[in-house]
Amino acid sequence: MSVEKQELHPRNLHRSRYDFPKLIESCPQLEQFVFINPYGDQSVDFSNPAAVKTLNLALLTHFYGISSWDIPENYLCPPIPGRADYIHYVADLLASVNKDVIPKGNGIKVLDIGVGANCIYPIIGHQVYGWQFVGTDVDKRAVSAATNIAAMNPSLQKDLTFRLQHNPANIFIGVVKPGEKFDVTVCNPPFHSSAEEASRGSQRKVRNLGKQKGKEIVLNFGGQNSELWCRGGEVEFIKNMVRESAAIGSQSCWFTSLVSKSAHLPAVYAAIDRAGAAVVRTCDMFQGQKQSRFVAWSFLSAIEMEDWRKNLNFKP
Repeated sequence: MSVEKQELHPRNLHRSRYDFPKLIESCPQLEQFVFINPYGDQSVDFSNPAAVKTLNLALLTHFYGISSWDIPENYLCPPIPGRADYIHYVADLLASVNKDVIPKGNGIKVLDIGVGANCIYPIIGHQVYGWQFVGTDVDKRAVSAATNIAAMNPSLQKDLTFRLQHNPANIFIGVVKPGEKFDVTVCNPPFHSSAEEASRGSQRKVRNLGKQKGKEIVLNFGGQNSELWCRGGEVEFIKNMVRESAAIGSQSCWFTSLVSKSAHLPAVYAAIDRAGAAVVRTCDMFQGQKQSRFVAWSFLSAIEMEDWRKNLNFKP
């Protein structure tokens, strides 16, 4: 009998332990990476990049109907259950201003800042809720890879589009068109403040997976510079995002960003307050022993929120 991960969102499809026989049935190439661990359970070597990428492909195929998914070597290969949690809690955020009904269908438009080559948020958001996504990234190869994923999967082709952010110093400037409307924006900001700090963090993660000292460090999750670090780290990135969001405050009902550490919250709240947001919310999320959260803010008044709700084009 499978044990549910009670800490994950109730609608998260990954609350049960991985059912490897079913995943292998959906993705036969996963079988070569599955073994019996010392506890007598089926597993994969999470320090093996090929195993992790193939597991992600199996999960996307089995749960989300994705027939083709790949990322270039050394690009971020994120754990899907945690990514799904963010999307489900964002759905709850939209429901909170829609009489507790989750708006569905491609009338809902989401902007993913830093979509990455993996395209995970648009895949989950579209396949579960039918939302339309615009993904942006400063990395041309990442944009190309995400575009290719959408092109190779017929269910995604019409509702996922991607834009290159030509200026790495900007967040919304240059990618959000004048008058363009979004219902919500999502972002998993780069955490580290330098390449050296990112490298040290990556090595710690690998060692935590049980790699012995002295062996070659292999990054099972990958990650390019723009995915892992930026000047000033996560806090400066989010502060810049908040500043720019004020300039397009009427063009999105909600702006959101993951915040990796609770210690970063005061600086984020202060930036949102300076920007003049009308509403601020924090949503806590839990994945195993790890706690994360995202902060959401809006510049719309209660009356403007109601007008936005009336204009939502969703399927019950």
